[in-house]
Amino acid sequence: MTELYPWIKYLHVTTVVITGMMFVQRYLWMLSNTLQEKGGWIRVVPHVNDTLLLFSGLAMALMIQQYPLVNGWLTAKLVALLAYIIIGSIALKRGRSRQIRTWAGLLALTCYFYIIGTALSRSPIPQPELILYNLLH
Repeated sequence: MTELYPWIKYLHVTTVVITGMMFVQRYLWMLSNTLQEKGGWIRVVPHVNDTLLLFSGLAMALMIQQYPLVNGWLTAKLVALLAYIIIGSIALKRGRSRQIRTWAGLLALTCYFYIIGTALSRSPIPQPELILYNLLH
């Protein structure tokens, strides 16, 4: 099973990048008032990608035997993920005003980058030196 870990990690990282790119695209469409005009794939692909992201993350947690509520960094990542989902939905469709959606989008992106920093440093408080080390190795 450990021979699959690198492939699952590549899938996970790829889906993280795709999630971020699609959120930014939908956020920009929201800011330009064209998000509601978009249909089809943009309503389906993010959910498919996020499902792959979730399952690959769960698989990696099981493989490295680190679990939320046991390991602080993974707990922080999970809480930030829930915040990202809720705040992101406010940014893209549930916010009552453009100003609320704008600020929610920026806050959602902050959560997104916090999740990445936490994952790379494996610390609830992202540490730049560990992030840099893990990016280079």
